[in-house]
Amino acid sequence: MSPTLLDPTMPRGALRPAVPNTLPALQAPRLLDQVRERVRYLHYSRRTEQAYVYWCKAFIRFHQLRHPRDMGAAEVETFLTWLADERQLASSTHKQALSALVFLYTKVLQVGLAWVDQLERPRVRRRLPVVLSRDEVTSIFLGMQGEHALLARLLYGTGLRISEALQLRVKDVDFSHQALIVREGKGGKDRVLMLPQSLAQPLRDQLGQARLLWAEDAAQQRGGVELPYALERKYPRASTSWAWFWVFPQATHSTDPRSGVVRRHHLYDQTFQRAFKRAVQAAGIAKPATPHTLRHYSESRNMPRQPCRRSRTADGKTGRTLGIFSPATFCGVTGDDRDSDIRGSAASSGRGCVPGVGSPAFRADAISWLRACLVERRNTIGARLRELA
Repeated sequence: MSPTLLDPTMPRGALRPAVPNTLPALQAPRLLDQVRERVRYLHYSRRTEQAYVYWCKAFIRFHQLRHPRDMGAAEVETFLTWLADERQLASSTHKQALSALVFLYTKVLQVGLAWVDQLERPRVRRRLPVVLSRDEVTSIFLGMQGEHALLARLLYGTGLRISEALQLRVKDVDFSHQALIVREGKGGKDRVLMLPQSLAQPLRDQLGQARLLWAEDAAQQRGGVELPYALERKYPRASTSWAWFWVFPQATHSTDPRSGVVRRHHLYDQTFQRAFKRAVQAAGIAKPATPHTLRHYSESRNMPRQPCRRSRTADGKTGRTLGIFSPATFCGVTGDDRDSDIRGSAASSGRGCVPGVGSPAFRADAISWLRACLVERRNTIGARLRELA
């Protein structure tokens, strides 16, 4: 039996078996409940679920409560045109509505329509962010009190998003390492942020106030706090433990919209946004500043910069060192010869740099340099926060 010859012009991956792209059958009888069921099955965020349900409901109401299965490309184009012309929505909002309708037809109704891929998506344009001056930030902080003032300083000092700061739990605050651990951030990713030293004591005081509410709930045998995914079934007592309690808890209890359990939620984002808006108006700032503006300020002004240095290689060429937070910068690796140094050939070329990335010496020096940069940034942020306090 002669072996089968492969066609060299065959595209890569053509011999792989096709993966069936089938989704399980939906159990909910109503259409909007089916959208929620499919979103939760695919582990989309809660904000995505709310947005998709809103746009599907708006699409159905726009066409006089007709079922989407009875409509097609013409109705979708009419609805999107109405959003752009009559409602004058921004391109990002227009794109979100289109994504919701594509999800409705492809994931929920599972209708194989060729026109879905042919829909023209709006072009999203980049905009410059709103950045506040140091005096404006100071005036805003002076106009806020209590936990709202601490939350604003936390957004400014660490670069947290408002949802990430509100969802902080006691276990996510590490005072020994001066760090904050963000769980399930944007895109479902985790990351570690530095905690400025000037915010350590105010954050301890906030935890002391939160512990009083936790003790009150424990004495009254309340339902605890919400846990992600199925952790409440896996660890039945975790919801009432101090480690999982909110850093910024709400003063009153509320009903969970999904489970119907009455328990303590974290501070509402609308409450903090209203307090921030009142502080901006009281300061007389004529800018569309929001709590997210503090994050723009943190990223644009508080990041320590490593100046670019010119170095001469063995063959006489002048190269520029790599940018900030690169271990190669600490070792003096230039942009022209970084490939050879990564392969570990720096010693043979006579450039005097440490060996490749895999060597213990390189890792030790890189870790030391990164730690020095992190400490420098933490001290810089702490000094500016002390000036604003």
